[in-house]
This record gives sequence, structure tokens and C-alpha cells, in this order.
Amino acid sequence: MKYNSNKTSGKSIRIIFISVLILIATHNPLQAQDAKYTIPSWWFGAAVAANINFFGGSTQHLTSDLISPVPFHSGIGVGLFAAPLIEYHSPNSRWGVMLQAGFDGRNGTFKQVYAPCNCPRDLTTDIGYVTIEPSLRFAPMKQGFYIFAGPRLGFNVLKSFTFTEKPNPEFPNQTVDPAAKEKLSDVKEVLISMQVGVGYDIKLSNRQKPTQFMLSPFVSFQPYIGQSPRSIETWTVTTLRAGLALKIGRGHKMPEPISNIATPQSTEAPIVAPIVTFTVNSPTNIPTEHKVRETFPLRNYVFFDLGSTEIAPRYVQLKKEQVADFKESQLEVNIPQNMSGRSARQMVVYYNILNIVGDRMEKNPTATITLVGASDMNTPDGPADGRYMAESIKRYLVNVFGIDPSRITTQGRDMPKMPSERPQYGTTDLTLLRQEDRRVYIESTSAAMLMEFKTGPGASLKPVEMTTVLDAPLDSYVSFDVSEDGNGTFAPWSLVITDEKGAVQNFGSYSVGHVSIPGKEILGTKPQGDFRITMTGLNSNGQTVTKDTTIHMVLWTPPVSEHARRYSVIFEYDEPKVIDLYAKYLTEIVSPKIPQNATVIIHGYTDVIGDATHNLTLATDRANDVKGILASALTASGRTDVKFDVHGFGADANTAPFENKYPEERFYNRTVIIDIIPEK
Repeated sequence: MKYNSNKTSGKSIRIIFISVLILIATHNPLQAQDAKYTIPSWWFGAAVAANINFFGGSTQHLTSDLISPVPFHSGIGVGLFAAPLIEYHSPNSRWGVMLQAGFDGRNGTFKQVYAPCNCPRDLTTDIGYVTIEPSLRFAPMKQGFYIFAGPRLGFNVLKSFTFTEKPNPEFPNQTVDPAAKEKLSDVKEVLISMQVGVGYDIKLSNRQKPTQFMLSPFVSFQPYIGQSPRSIETWTVTTLRAGLALKIGRGHKMPEPISNIATPQSTEAPIVAPIVTFTVNSPTNIPTEHKVRETFPLRNYVFFDLGSTEIAPRYVQLKKEQVADFKESQLEVNIPQNMSGRSARQMVVYYNILNIVGDRMEKNPTATITLVGASDMNTPDGPADGRYMAESIKRYLVNVFGIDPSRITTQGRDMPKMPSERPQYGTTDLTLLRQEDRRVYIESTSAAMLMEFKTGPGASLKPVEMTTVLDAPLDSYVSFDVSEDGNGTFAPWSLVITDEKGAVQNFGSYSVGHVSIPGKEILGTKPQGDFRITMTGLNSNGQTVTKDTTIHMVLWTPPVSEHARRYSVIFEYDEPKVIDLYAKYLTEIVSPKIPQNATVIIHGYTDVIGDATHNLTLATDRANDVKGILASALTASGRTDVKFDVHGFGADANTAPFENKYPEERFYNRTVIIDIIPEK
């Protein structure tokens, strides 16, 4: 036997990890449906977890009388962690404290060693502590996800071991000594170490009752520093802990909304409550009359799944007999025309990128391309792996479109020229960034393949033009504004929207003062309706504020004639400025097509990677950068007649152009969309 893999323990670990992932993935936050009690600040409960212990260093002197003929160096084991807990964190604060105190098991099975007689020696240990673990807690979004870190103080209560000496396999009839089951000597009574971890609070109950429950999966890491169990030798323990915590808290009854009833005068100085304003704007939504001719940019990338060098099935691959019917100019024939399908219909265009390239090469026999495959930094022999990806695209173009192989050159790299996974971005969302690096770049110097401005092999492919129904514009959304003392902020707050039949919808919680919701999310398929809007939130004094109003809402209807134009520019990861190619495109192609007295609506977006506040700022910076380029171009031509409407949305799921599941969707979400609306 070379090593005890502890299959039962390994299965337990997998069950815990899978349970944690399922809980987080399926978590749907409970809405504060007419909440009667506040969110508790104090939480009490218990945590149960598996300690995955990794042993390093060496140990040989087990007791003063028992010395192994050879030292044990490495091992692994799973121990139980169980502890009651106390937490304090205010609902309106990112900071809090935690305390866990209980049993901490550090069991281990060591890698088998051989004595000079070629006799196997096995060692298992059963070490346990009463642990006290105070931690500082930080929740970046003030809810759900949190980070914790702090010291660990362990008092030893278990220190047994089992040492087994087996005979030389060549002499199986030797007498076998019984296993030695004793207590380790020289074990430190107290250990002082540290831990850092992450968790996610999942609310299990609403706020209709004072007692509220929360389930929190968590993972923590306890490095070997300070975790040397014995005062002799170099034995150390590094622990990865994964588990669940069940928490119970008790909220306070929320005060009734502030009324105008006079109260007796007091000799004490009155506490002035902040003035909270709440306004709702429901546009008239009289149908405008224009479709949009959209110029959709083509990314030069084809993305590959991790571990695969074959074209992903989400890309459209034709059969040879279908090539004659393929037309780049008619891609929109099979594209959904509903508002919510914008992402779907434009991804249909992008997912035909191999067919678009093949069609252009077939129609332009002198055009050539270079396919540069880039692997991710964790794949062995990256350049070869990248070339395999490039070769799979070449095979498709040669076998299906009949392109001469000499017109297609393939190369391989260990990573892209501009990788998404870069040290300066740290380890946040590392998996998503790593997925984006596994791609093939399509390069060409042929004019028929490229957009108007060609800057060598790095030039972008010529965009695709298509006619479609204009999406519901931002000014058709129902907007809600909440402000405290006129400073433009008020958080957290949520909405309860009730229609004339008593059906209730909940929206929020929100942490910004201005929110826009597409009318379709509220009305559904109804053309119009009357609604009561109730806003509930906490002001800066911790008081609950409720505001009510009524609105009449009309569903925005699609236009019927073609006038408007749409353009898009694509940004690099975390960059607020367009690249030079797109700056020239905006100046020389887009700005001359803006008619007199038109309105230019500019929307900035980001992908889902990174902090939400940073993404909102980044999206706004991108939109303003595009506006600045267009405004400068118009001014240079002597024009001041154009009205600009600029908005930054970050990664808001209600307004994002695309999903964020695949790398190509995230690349397309790093965009600014420009709608040019003629004067009515």
C-alpha cells in the first residue's frame, strides 16, 4: 500500500462542496413582502464543516520510547469541525464580527514509508482541539456574499496515533507486531494561528415574524503558519475547511409610517428625520415610427471550451450542401424580433462568424486569413494546443466551403497577445477570465474581409448590417427616484407594485437612488393598466419609510417604418477608452451619418466581472468617451444641432445587451451602443 486515499472522507468532501455550490446557485433572495420586522443584527447558531488537513514537514519521534526507523513527511486527512457561533453585523453596514468556538479535528493519514528492511510503516493520527475563532467580517455589497478573517486559538484535547509495522513483502510469514496505539509526545497544548475565508448568507424566512433563519455555506483557509502541532521536529498542518452554518436572529417590530399627527412638545432638542422624496415617471409611450438599421461589429475571436480543441457546438456549422443558400445579408431572416430577444438575435449573427468568413473568402478568391490559436496559461504545451484549435477552424472552412488550404495559415500561442487573465487584476473571477483566453484570432490583410479602416493583421472584421425592430428605448421605461435630503441616495429600498385586480409584484432591494424598469416587466402582455406603487426603505436614522403613489402605465409598442440607425463599439477588458481604430470609425463613419437635429442615445455597458460600483462607473466613462469623440467630430464640422442622451448601466441584468455565460457574451457586453434617432 502506497497511500491511504480515505475514500469515505473524500466522498464526504465532494458532497459538502456540491451542496454549497447548489445552495448558492439556486438561491433566490426573499423579497420584503410588506415586511413587519427589521433584519436582525445579532445572529446565533451553529456551524458544521469538514476540515481537509494537509500535513507537511516531517515526524519520526512519536513518543520518548517509540521512534520510527524512517520519518513520515506528508499526509492528508479529514476531520470534523463543529462549533456554536455568534455574529453581529448591521443590515446597513459592510462590517461585522463573528465568533466560533467548538471542536476542531485535525485527523491525518500519512504516506507510507519503508524501513531499511524494506518493511512498510504506516501512521495515522487523531489530533483535536477546542478552538476559539474570532473574525472580522466584511460584506462588499452589504448583503449575501461576505469575507472573514481572524486569529485561531486552539487548545489540544486529542493527540493519539496508530503506528503499524508490517513485514517485508518478500517474507510474508514473519511475525507481525500489533499496531502501536498511543499518545504523541511533545504536543503543544496551545496553538495560535489564523484563517481567512468567504461565505454567503441565504435567507430562509421572510420578515413577517420576528424570528428569522439564515443558512450560510462557507469556505476558509488556515495556512501552516502557527500550526506546528508539536514542539519537536518540523511537522505542520494546512487546513481547508468547507461547511454550512445555520443562524437564527430576532428582528424588531418596524414602526408605522410617519404621520402628520401633532405630538406634544418636548423640552429636549427634537430629532429631525431626513426628508425622503419618492417620484415615479410612467411615460405616455405613444408609438414612434421607425425601425433601426443596425451595424453590428464582429469580434475576430472564436472561443473554445476549456480542455477542448474542437469548435464549440454553439457556433453555427453548416453542411456542405447548405453553403449555396447561405447569405450574410439575410442572417436576420431567422432572428427573433421581440425586445427581449436582442441578445439572442445578435448572437445568431456572431455565432455565424465561421460561415461569414467562409462566405467572404468564397466570394473574394484572393482573400487570405491567418488563424492564431491561443491557449490558456494552465495548459501544458500551449502553442501546440492553440494550433490544434486553429486547425479545427481551417478544416471546417476547407471541407465545408471548399477554401484552398493555401489561403489559410495557422499559428499557435501559449496565450493571447492581450490576455484577459492578467496579474494586475488579481484572482477575482479568475475562472471567467481564464475561459476568455482560450480562443482563435482571425487575422487578415484583405480589404474584402475588414472594416473601413485597416491597420494590419490586428484590424477588425467588417461589421454585419441588419434591419430589425428598435428595442424599447430607455425613455419608455418606468423610472423610480428616491432621495434623502436631496442628496440623490437612499438605500436599501424596495418596491411593491399592485395592479387593479390585486396582483402583487415585488422589485428590489435597490442600493441606488434611480432605477428604470422596462414596462414589459410590469405589464407583461397587457397593453396598459393602473397600479399602486409602494416604496419601503430605511433612512439614515434606521427608520422605516413608506411612500405610496398611483400611476397609469402604457406598454411601449414597436415602430413600423425605417429611419433610425444603430452602431456599436467594443472595448477591451476594464478599459474606459476606445481603441484608436474605433475612435477613427466614430469620427469618419458614424458622425457624418447623424442627420440634422437628431437625438443620439448612448448606452454604456460592462460584463459581470468585478465590483458592481466600479462597473457602473466604467460603463458611464465608456459612454462619455464615445460622446466626446462624436461631439468633437460634429463641432469640427460646424454642427451644434445634435442632442445627446448618455447613460451608463454597468452589468445591470435588466438592461445588459447579452448574457454573461460564455466568453463571447462577456466580450460583447464590454460595449457602447449608439442609437441615432432622427427628428420627429
